[in-house]
Parts: sequence; C-alpha cells; structure tokens
Amino acid sequence: MFKIPDNVSQHENVYDVLKERGFIEQTTDDEGIRELLGREKVKFYIGFDATADCLHVGHFMQVIIMMYMQKYGHTPVVLIGGGTTMLGDPSGRSDARPMMSVEQIDANAREFKKLFDRFIVFDEDWKHIQGEGVLGKGGENKTPEPGKAICVNNADWLRDLNYLEFIRDIGSKFSVNDMLRAECFKQRMEKGLSFLEFNYMLLQAYDFYVQARDFNCKIEFGGNDQWSNILAGRDLARRLLGKDDYFGMTFSLLTKSDGTKMGKSQKGALWLNADKCSPYDFYQYWRNVEDADVEKCLRMLTFLPMDEVRRLGALKDSEINHAKEVLAFEVTKLVHGEAEAEKAQQAARAAFGGQGAMDNIPTKKIDVPVEGMGVVALIRAAGLVPSNGEGFRTIEQGGLTMNGEKVTDPKMTVTREMFGEDGIIFKKGKKTFLKVEL
Repeated sequence: MFKIPDNVSQHENVYDVLKERGFIEQTTDDEGIRELLGREKVKFYIGFDATADCLHVGHFMQVIIMMYMQKYGHTPVVLIGGGTTMLGDPSGRSDARPMMSVEQIDANAREFKKLFDRFIVFDEDWKHIQGEGVLGKGGENKTPEPGKAICVNNADWLRDLNYLEFIRDIGSKFSVNDMLRAECFKQRMEKGLSFLEFNYMLLQAYDFYVQARDFNCKIEFGGNDQWSNILAGRDLARRLLGKDDYFGMTFSLLTKSDGTKMGKSQKGALWLNADKCSPYDFYQYWRNVEDADVEKCLRMLTFLPMDEVRRLGALKDSEINHAKEVLAFEVTKLVHGEAEAEKAQQAARAAFGGQGAMDNIPTKKIDVPVEGMGVVALIRAAGLVPSNGEGFRTIEQGGLTMNGEKVTDPKMTVTREMFGEDGIIFKKGKKTFLKVEL
C-alpha cells in the first residue's frame, strides 16, 4: 500500500493541498468547503460506473484525490455504480453507451474493488443498512474506523426501486426546463437523447441523497463533466433533508497542453492493470509526454513536494528528459510498485540509451513453424502492428529494425535459427521495442 509522504505539502487543510496541486475546477462554495474540511473530518464520495473490467488513468486522478483526502483524515466513500451503469451516463458523450448485462456489470464491479484495494485502505467490516422504500431512512452498522475508506454499490438501492414511487417522490423535485439547460443534455439534443439517459441525473442525485441521509456523507466529488449531476444531488439532499451543509466539487480532467485528453496511447487506453497495459508501456507513455505537460503531470500524478515539482518542471531543452524520467518512474511506482518501475526504467534505458538490462523489455513468445514465418505475419502475431497492412507500411517507410538492422524486404522470412538463444528484438519507429522469443 502506497503511503503519501508527510512532506507532500506545507498546508494542513486538504482543500489548500488540492488547490496547490491544481486539481480543483469548480465548487458549490469555495469558502464553505474549505471551512468544513478544516473544521471536521467528513465523508465524501466519488462514483465509478462499472463500464469496463479495469480502471484507466482518467479514473486514477480520482483515486489520487481520495488518497489525499484519506491522508488528511477524511473518509472516502467509493461508490461503484452497479445501478447507474445499467442506464449509462450521457455526460461528456456524443452517443449512447452500449447496454450491458447485469452479470457483466457485477463482474466489472468486483474487478474495480480489487483495484481500489491497491491504493486505498478500507474498513471491510463497515456495512450500509438499506432503508425501506424511496425515502425510508437507512443507516450504518458502525462508524468507519479512522483513516479508512468505505465502499458502497448503488445497485443495492437502485435496482429494486419501485418506479412509480421513485418518480413521485424524487422526479417531482426536478424541473425539466432546468435539466434541459444542463450541459450534459444540451450537447446531446441535436443527435438525440433517450428518456433512459434522461433519468440518469435523477439516479445520481438520489445517490447523494441516500448517502447523506443514511451515513452523513456531505460532499460529492467528480470530474468536471459531472458538474450538472453533482449540483442536482446537492440540491436534492438539501431540499429533502432540510440542511445546507452539503457540497459539490469538480476536478480538472487530465488534458494535454493542446486541450485533448491525456491517457490514450497507440495501443489504446492507459489501463491500470498490467495485463492490459504492461508496466513498460505505462512507463514509456509518461517518459514521452510533451515538454509542456511535464509540470502538470508531476503536480497531479505524483506525490513529490511542490518545490521539487517546480524545479523539475522548469528544466529546459535536453535537461527536461530527466524530469520525464522522474515522472515516468514515480507514476509507474505508484500504479505497479517500485520493483516494476525499476524494471521498466532499466528496459527503457537499455533500449534507448544503451544502459540497463535488456531483459526487462516487453517479451512475446511466438510459435514459429519449422519452415519459418513472414516478417509481417510475425510482427502482427506478436502485437507490434494491428494488421498486415500496417506491417507492410511500417517496413516500406523504414520504420522497422530487427536486432538493430533495418528491415527492407516486407516479404522476408524469419527462420527459427534467427532467434538464437536470446530471441529477436524488434523496434518499430523510434519508441516501440519488443523482444520476440520462440
């Protein structure tokens, strides 16, 4: 379990820490939230719909925020959206999400919890006690242990709702006119918004209300695309519970200096599981970020003190490569552990600088026939290119080397003898290395 060092910030209020690191985008009340977080230890929640069986680096921003809050004594409530995933959140999307089976959603939810366990300490004995009906108050079986998070799944209170009762007690509190002004709906009106998706805001708002009512959760956090949903939840909790001390806060999305989302590589999303994105590929992504993005990534994705973040971010020209190495190592260490980060760094140094151990370069075993195998078929089978066409283009453009020699004939046959004892190291372009073994 990774522990945030005590020297991560000079501030004592976590609000100031999050502000210093550049996380906070919008709040329902800056001073009210800062005062609350300085006055008492609160429960806050972040929701994660179970749309895949793994979290990616975009989710990881939210995990880091929960880690900060936990360090400063607050109680993270990890809400897994086993109920809301059945509808699909229209926020930030130009089309409807594909429908998923209950079995797949539940399987994804179990995988999510395993990932959260890698970063956050949970009180596994804590349980949410369900209320009866839509407005029936529930509770908790115990107070969470200090310094530990709790986990809930909104399937527990959403899947068995009586729809008529829900629409009467909750739907009556929403203005359709106000909902249509929400950004998450406005951007979908031209292409079409189903009534199924239109319900999503009500369900997310109800999540906030249930948690505020049953175990005194006071704040909802989320990405900036969740602002409309968070406002709806804050307002619903205040209206039904008659209290003003409920708040919302959104955080900057992880974007590049040109405004596009960060976390997409040539091989797809930067997943947090090693079987979906190897530690080496994960490391290489951060090692190769643009110079302009280095300080932001160090600030938001590592726990280095801000003085060190500023020092590294100010490096110029060739010296910025040192800052990128630090960034890649720190983020990979946080996600995959120090041992894997060391291996990835050694492999990168060996591949690009002639230093370190080549043993740690990503390796793929291929069953090559006795008569040999065409080089394009081989690199496609190894996953170096997605198609034969891409393989031919790579070779024709001079972008493939084999054990340091440029491949010029796309019809070349690779024999078993060429592998020797150590295999073959392929290099595609300037940054992608792969060792292929028999």
